[in-house]
Amino acid sequence: MSESATLTVSGMKCGGCESSIVSKVSAIAGVVTVQASHKDKRVEVEFDPAQTDLDEIEDVIIDAGFKVE
Repeated sequence: MSESATLTVSGMKCGGCESSIVSKVSAIAGVVTVQASHKDKRVEVEFDPAQTDLDEIEDVIIDAGFKVE
């Protein structure tokens, strides 16, 4: 069964930033869907907790140069 989470992410300035986050987070095993909005400073992710967790997802976003609040 999957879990959903909404993260507040700062540092996104444009659609390219959104695409970067979506691409990197989608590459994590267990991530089902991911949507990013620079206007709302939000990243919504659905994932399989048996394969990944929020810490790993947040680490990938931080490594991409953004801040998870």
